[in-house]
This record gives sequence, C-alpha cells and structure tokens, in this order.
Amino acid sequence: MKVSHLNRDGTPKYTNHLATETSPYLRQHAHNPVEWYPWGDEALERARAEKKPIHLSVGYHACHWCHVAADESFEDEATARLLNKHFVNIKVDREERPDIDRIYQVAQQMLTQHGGGWPLTMFLTHDDQRPFFGGTYFPKEARYGLPAFRDVLLRVAKYYRDHAAELRSQNDALSAFAQLNPAPAAADTELTDEPLKACRAQLAHSFDSRDGGFGAAPKFPHPQSLERLLRDWRASAHAPEPDLQALHMGTFTLRRMAEGGINDQLGGGFCRYSVDERWMIPHFEKMLYDNGALLAAYAQAALASGDELYARITLETAGWLLREMQSPAGGYYSSLDADSEGHEGKFYVWDRSDIEAHLSAEEFAVFAPRFGLDRPANFEGRWHLHVAASLEDTARQAGRPVAQIAALLDGARAKLLALRARRVRPARDEKVLTSWNALMIRGLALAARALGRDELGESASRALDFIRSTLWRDGRLLATWMDGRAHLNAYLDDYVYLADAVLELQQLRFSAPELEFARQLLEVVLRHFADAEAGGFYFTADDHEALIHRSKVFADDATPAGNGIAARVLLRMGHLLGEPRYLAAAERTLRAAWPALAQHPQAHVSLVTALEELLDPPEIVILRGEARTIEGWRVELARQYAPRRVVLAIAAQTPDLPPALADKTARAAPVAYVCRGSSCAAPVDSLEALTEQLRAGDMG
Repeated sequence: MKVSHLNRDGTPKYTNHLATETSPYLRQHAHNPVEWYPWGDEALERARAEKKPIHLSVGYHACHWCHVAADESFEDEATARLLNKHFVNIKVDREERPDIDRIYQVAQQMLTQHGGGWPLTMFLTHDDQRPFFGGTYFPKEARYGLPAFRDVLLRVAKYYRDHAAELRSQNDALSAFAQLNPAPAAADTELTDEPLKACRAQLAHSFDSRDGGFGAAPKFPHPQSLERLLRDWRASAHAPEPDLQALHMGTFTLRRMAEGGINDQLGGGFCRYSVDERWMIPHFEKMLYDNGALLAAYAQAALASGDELYARITLETAGWLLREMQSPAGGYYSSLDADSEGHEGKFYVWDRSDIEAHLSAEEFAVFAPRFGLDRPANFEGRWHLHVAASLEDTARQAGRPVAQIAALLDGARAKLLALRARRVRPARDEKVLTSWNALMIRGLALAARALGRDELGESASRALDFIRSTLWRDGRLLATWMDGRAHLNAYLDDYVYLADAVLELQQLRFSAPELEFARQLLEVVLRHFADAEAGGFYFTADDHEALIHRSKVFADDATPAGNGIAARVLLRMGHLLGEPRYLAAAERTLRAAWPALAQHPQAHVSLVTALEELLDPPEIVILRGEARTIEGWRVELARQYAPRRVVLAIAAQTPDLPPALADKTARAAPVAYVCRGSSCAAPVDSLEALTEQLRAGDMG
C-alpha cells in the first residue's frame, strides 16, 4: 500500500478512520490527508451534529479511475483541506456495500441524466443522507469537459449553505420517484413465452456479425446472454429447423473473445471489458465474477459444440483461478488491478524485442504472426497479445504441420509466462465475497462436470466448505471476509447465487447436508427478503440497516439479477423437493417482474431463463444404487448438453434424504427415476433404457 505523506521517521503523516477496515480498497485510503470514514453511525452522527453535508465516494480496488482520483485529489493536501473543512467524507467499497452503491448510482443518473460508474461522487444532506448533487470522476484540474474537483467542492459547499430549503423540495421529489418499485402484473395475466422470443430477436438485432458480441465499443462479455443463446439452440435442436443462428451467435462470440486481448493469452483469465469492438485491448482488471460466469459459458459451449477450443479456454481460465485466485483457506479472492507500477496494463504488454530475445528463432517465427507481433504496436507503442492468425494459417505460412506449430506456440507461451512472472504484479484484492464466490463455484462445478476434471470440483468444494464454516453464522450469511474477519449482512444475491451453486455442485457429487444447506438458504430468502404484497424479493433483508430506499432489482447488470436467479433456483428446488411454496414464490417473482420483462427482455435474461423453466419445468433425473455404478451413469449423462436437466446420483446408503428424494428408493440394481414437473415416469434399470427414455422426451 502506497503512503505518499510520511513523517521524518517513516511513519504515515495521516491516519484516518479506514485503517481498521477489511476492504483493501478502503485501506488504500487510510493514510490520505482526507479524514475518511467508513459508512456507519460515527460518520452519520458527525454530519448531523455539525450540519455538514456528506461527501460520499464509492469505488473498488481494481478501478483504474478510482486510483487516478486518489492520486490527483485525495492525496493532495490542499484538496483534502477543502474536503475536511466543508464535508464529512465517507468512502465506500461498492463490492462490500452494493446496497449503498445501487441507491446512489440510480440517484446520480436521475440528478445528472448521465450514466453512472466509478468512482461515484455524491453529495448528501447532513440529516437524512438524501443526494442533492453528484457525478463520477472529477479531475484535479478542469479537463475532458469536466470542472476541477476543488471548484466543485467550493460550489457545492456554498450552494448547500445558501439553498437548504430548495434542496429539501428537490429531495422530496427525488425520494418519491426513487421509492417507486414497478407494479406487478395483474393476477389474471397469462405468463407466456413471448419474452423468450423477444429476447432472442433483440439479441440477434444487436449482434455484431463481424466480431461477435452485442453492440458497439466498449464491449462487455454478457455471459448470461451467451448462455441464453445456447439454451435457445438446444431447445430447438430436434425441431425441423434448429436455431443454428443462436448457436452461431453464442459460440462465435466466445471464440472471438477467446482470441482477443480481453483473454490473457499467456496466463488465462478474462479482463473486465474491451475498449474496442474487436476485443483486442481490454480494460485490464480481472474480476472474479466475470470469470466465474464465463467459465460456465465456455464449459457449456464445449459440450454443445464439441469444439476443443472452448474446452481449452475453460481449462486455461480455471487454471488461472486455481493458480492465482484461491486463498489457502479455500475462498476465492475478488480481483486483480488493471494497473501495476502506476500504469494500466504494464504487467501484460510487451516490447517485441523482449519477446524475440527470450524465444528461439524457431519459436519467434511462428509466435510473431500468431499473436500480432508482425503488425504495428497496438497499445501505447507496445504490443498486447491477441490471436492475429489462425493455427492453420500460421502452419501454412511456416510450411509445417499444425501439431508442430501448436507445440512451438505452447513452449513459447510457457517461456513468456515465466518471464512475465518476474514483473511487478497488479495488486490483488484479497477479500472473499460470498456472491462472487458462488458464481465461481457454479462455473467450476459446470466445468468439472462437462470436462470430467476432478480438480475443478475439488476447488469448488473447498470454497463452499469455507463459506459454510466462515460466512454462515446462526442461520444467516455474511457478505465478506478478509484477514480472518467476516462481517456485513448478506444480500439477496449472496443467498440465491449460493443456493444455485450448491445445486449445481450436487450434479457433480451428491451431499445431503449440502442440499439441506441450499434449502436453508432459500428459507431465509422467503422469510427475510420477500415482498409479501407485490411478489419478488428485495435486495436487502427486512432486518438490514435502514437506508433511504429498499430496492428490488429485476434487471441484470454485470452480474445476474438476484430475482432471476431466485426464481430459477426456487423452481428447481421446488420440483426436486416437492415444495409448493418455492414454486409459488417463483411464479410471484415472475409476475412482479412481468411488465419490465415483457418490455425489455434482453435486459432481464436471468428472468427470461426462469420464465422458460416455469412454462416448461426442468427434467429431474435421480440415480440410485451402488455408488460406483451410478457414477458411471452420471458421467455418461454429463457428456450431453442438457441445460434444463438436473441429474443427481445418490448412493444407496445415503442417510438423511428429504422425503421427496427418499421416496425414490434404491434397489438391488441401479435404477433411475425421471420426473418432469410433478409427473414421474416408471423407474428404469439400465443405462440404455434411461438414455432412450431421455431421448424420447428430449426437452433441451
């Protein structure tokens, strides 16, 4: 952690109220001359007592412009004097407090009529934390069409002194608008498959046929949309005209991303987004949640297409995760910064001469055209690696077999990865977030099942064990852990992502205690997060800290909407356990979201998928018998891409099964029970008969 202001003895000149926080992002600001507070009673009480407005700054560890703002303004003593004189200053890590971030991002967009982002800069009233002015990044000196931050501070402070009554009126209107959650569909409204069709059409309309992805630069991966397209294709696979275009859009996008600079061509793992349409130059931070969701998408593409590329990218992404992002305790770290040594991307980019000096002439001759070194520099006079030529073209140009070229490239990549490891690494945010860990557990479970890789399932199991032992206390989840301290009430996403991940892990290896844990998570969701009047679920629990708004989120953003995942996992667990309360809660959620879902389905992909499973319930396959034999059956079924199928292999002597599973008894020989919704077929006692039954009733 860099400390800019030191005493003569080398100790920090300034220490504020962030020094004991768990968040690495907050700790980075602990020795700013700004008197920062974390969000909490101490800061809010001081604002009320001194009648000072609150300066709220929200960011995160891997955020490049957050670091720029810190270096320019929060380390500047003159700016700090203004902040300390006129404001109570609160710093928030948006990854630990997404509840606060969500509220004030929406407020900023309403106030400015511009998009949000980070760093988020908001100014709040001293007594009730209502926002009255805001923006994102403000430079130290006026540029980019933005005012200087110090000028903003002086103007805001003066305006707050002079216009308190006007601000109160504005805030009342803003508050009334913000409190509106969308009205649910009428009870007699028929839930149809129209949003599924509309979502498919909208994805096709925004699809980039040249480079893959959706829309123009900057380009984000949108893994939920890619999974949606694979499901669209699979649902039509046995139709007279299968939806091959959906398969193409999904797999082509995954291929282009895999070949682009958004994918670390040496070490694996995906960066947050691409600044250009061709996926060549990324914003260089690597986030756990992106990689968990992309791991799931690539693993499913490998199954759906049979293309080795997707399996390789799955394993390279997982390899990066296991090598760099899993803590010794088992949980996964949150992110890697974009910057190292004060420069974005410095860890990842190359001088061509360095590469040529460390590879053999034979290796460089194929590496250069493959990864674009025979073309002009693409990043500030240096080269960021991306696939510029296919293996086949590289082999043709070299006049050698593809297998030999692949071996040379693998050797060259290994050499350069080892060379890169000597550089100053980007900082790693080592807090463990429950929701992001859950997304990665799901991705690893899918990858382990699709590719038959036990080490991926073992990693996921370690992470789940860590969460259950460290972040599950007295029947409730906590949201974050760092340096031995778990704290902060968990949010809807934490509960439902984790329940979804646990259920996915059961398809790899069944554990009755883990399934019971998933059930307990859902019971907390129903008890503490449900909107009993309108349906759906709030982002925070009913006993959470009171904020100016209790939000209910239906739209996906960088991560899937908790309401969408809740609806889908409630449907699956409801059918699996024979629990009608879960099925009813899922339908109420879809009715609550129906107006938004029907109007903008592409923005609500996780809910579209839940709707699909409400209208056409998933296929549940329960295998019972001697463990080794039914494991063979499970492995055989895992080779098929069947996203609307849940397969559990439950050994004969498994104790403490829930009644709906205990009813599916083991026999002397292996047996399979196949159910769709509340209807179950006669049990079958051979793998051949099971395969035939599943083929006859194939539902995608």
